Amino acid sequence: MANNDTTNTDLAYADTLWKSADTLRGQIDAAEYKHVVLGLLFLKYISDSFAARREELKAELEADGITGAQCEALLENRDEYTAERVFWVPRESRWANLQNQAARPDIATLIDDAILAVERDNPNLKNKLPRDYARRGIEPVKLKGLIDLIADIGFKGDRAKARDSLGRVYEYFLGKFAQAEGKLGGEFYTPRCVVRVLVEMLEPYEGRVYDPCCGSGGMFVQSERFVEAHGGEKTDISIFGQESNPTTWRLAHMNLAIRSIEANLGSQPGDSFLRDLHPDLKADYIIANPPFNVSDWSGKLLQEDVRWKRFGTPPLGNANYAWIQHFIHHIAPPNGRGGGVAGFVMANGSLSSNSGGEGDIRRKIVEADLVDAIVALPAQLFFTTGIPVSLWFLTRDKSGRNLKHGCPNRPGGRKGETLFIDARKLGTMQTRTLRVLSGGDDGESMLADGMGDAKAGSDIGRIVYAFRQWRGEPKPAWWDETQHGEWSYRDISGFCKAAKVEEIGKHGFVLTPGRYVGAEEQEDDGELFTEKYPRLVAELEKCFVKGEQLTTVIRQQLLRVTVDE
Repeated sequence: MANNDTTNTDLAYADTLWKSADTLRGQIDAAEYKHVVLGLLFLKYISDSFAARREELKAELEADGITGAQCEALLENRDEYTAERVFWVPRESRWANLQNQAARPDIATLIDDAILAVERDNPNLKNKLPRDYARRGIEPVKLKGLIDLIADIGFKGDRAKARDSLGRVYEYFLGKFAQAEGKLGGEFYTPRCVVRVLVEMLEPYEGRVYDPCCGSGGMFVQSERFVEAHGGEKTDISIFGQESNPTTWRLAHMNLAIRSIEANLGSQPGDSFLRDLHPDLKADYIIANPPFNVSDWSGKLLQEDVRWKRFGTPPLGNANYAWIQHFIHHIAPPNGRGGGVAGFVMANGSLSSNSGGEGDIRRKIVEADLVDAIVALPAQLFFTTGIPVSLWFLTRDKSGRNLKHGCPNRPGGRKGETLFIDARKLGTMQTRTLRVLSGGDDGESMLADGMGDAKAGSDIGRIVYAFRQWRGEPKPAWWDETQHGEWSYRDISGFCKAAKVEEIGKHGFVLTPGRYVGAEEQEDDGELFTEKYPRLVAELEKCFVKGEQLTTVIRQQLLRVTVDE
């Protein structure tokens, strides 16, 4: 279990570090500066991990009576580090060497050389790190300030704790850079609370996890956290991904390498439509936030693609149903323990659009009984857009056999049924423009740092537990029915509704949750209408009078300005 105090300290320090680093940015665009800072953070981490392992090894050798030149030679034996899953860091790349030369005017070139040496000696990092510091033209004094700042971060000591600390700092920085970049930030970062909803509903305990537009790898990080929070090992899942943006692809490799998560993201960046790097993959879990509503997705080159054979060719002017069918193509078919599942973010327009044949494609997908659940999210959750989006959950097998704990409360499965959840009223405004869902941070979940099950009354908890109850999953060990209510699914007006395929057909195969959940029930306050109506009319009359008074004041002020001129 993570430590609350450690978590809070890490995040408080990350905030202080961010503010200090941001002051050094000056005129450098956040998109450029992101790679500068995150690359140095990664270099500092692997250097500290190397130094920590070096101290361990030295103590072991001296305990065996090995000292002097023999000891020094063994301390520079690469195998002693890689055997412990520690990156080998050559002398010229070690942090102390860079910090000692930070005042040099060619420090940017020295950093490039250091990163190149790390890639040279660690083949799994080849061409996956940012090594264009000299090209970016950053003032040497700013680089020195950044190096001195990052030098104060301690990733030494227990390697697992150091990795967790850096992981939190790194993730925090990704979010802050995404916020600073605004619309462009969404190319590499999906808000943590949205990822948590996807992961908690997919429950990726073990198997192949796939994201064909993986950004900086946040979906994989949360999937791995889910596994560890529920007593599993990170090796229980296999990671497959793809990313078309070269710089974002490198961010993903660093983000995963920091946490020692092994992943196959392809040998190079690639467009999932034009060059599927995992053509034969049938994944147990697909989790993604694709770039939706994209008009230029090379559809003209893919008119006869195998991915559209079953449900229809997507329109050339919108990639939404191309993504949806790409996901379906890669979902593992039913087997002895159930088939694969997919959870992804999608524009709300995809729920009801009929243009370009999208309505017909959607109808076929619904009739094939692939739609497990649809969740309508509130607006302003994303840095990229203020418009609301939805989460789609698809599956090839609604028997429940693919769930680790099965569905003892619904042994017959949920064939022919789809759950609709309208979560548009959930969330709290964190800033003037950004909303967050509770249940994914420290104090809002059963474990620290937002890990483990979300608390029952949180936003994420309300969504996730309605879904799990509907699927017939057993209640969590911590669930107290006296405190949290009976662990059983029921339709809730204005929030959730289970609908049969036939009912969806009556609505023209439109998947907008609001059509199914209806209006939220209003609690009766006990006041008689004969009493309430005159009271409300009186209050309204007072508002009218106040409004007229304000109008008079404003007119007087405007007249005064005119007279003064």
